[in-house]
Amino acid sequence: MEKERVSKNVRIILIICLVLMLAGVRLFEEHLFYDPFIRFFRSDYLLGDLPAYQMPKLLLNLTFRFVLNTLISLGIIYLAFRDRQIMKFSGLLYGILFLVGISIFIFLLLNLEKEHFLALFYVRRFLIHPIFILLLLPAFYYYRLSISRNSESIS
Repeated sequence: MEKERVSKNVRIILIICLVLMLAGVRLFEEHLFYDPFIRFFRSDYLLGDLPAYQMPKLLLNLTFRFVLNTLISLGIIYLAFRDRQIMKFSGLLYGILFLVGISIFIFLLLNLEKEHFLALFYVRRFLIHPIFILLLLPAFYYYRLSISRNSESIS
C-alpha cells in the first residue's frame, strides 16, 4: 500500500509538471514557433487582411507544435490511466484529429475570404492548443468508472 501511495504521489507530481510544460508551450509560443497569425488574431482581424506567411514554414511549425502538445498530453494520459490500450486509442485519435484539422486549415488558407477568418481562427486554435486532452481525460475516467461498476455488478 505504501509503495502504491508513493507511486501515486509521484504520478501526480509528474502530471503537474507535464501540465506546466503545456503552459510553457503556450507562454513561449512567439519565441518557439513561426506563426504570423498569433499577432493577427490578437488584433481586430475581422477588419484586416491576412499577414504575409510562408506556407511550408507555417505548416512545419504548426505540425511541430501539435506533436509537442500531443506527446505531453499522451504523457498525462499515460500517467493518469497506465493503460496501453487507452494510449493506442488516444494516439490514433490525435492522428486522425491532426489529419482532419491540418487538411481543413490548408483548405481555408488557400481559399480564404474575409468572412472565413473566424473559421481559420478556430481550426488553428484547435491544432495549436491541447484542447483534446480536456475531452479525453473525463471520457477515459468515465469509461474506467463504468467498467469497474459493470464488473462489480457481475460479481
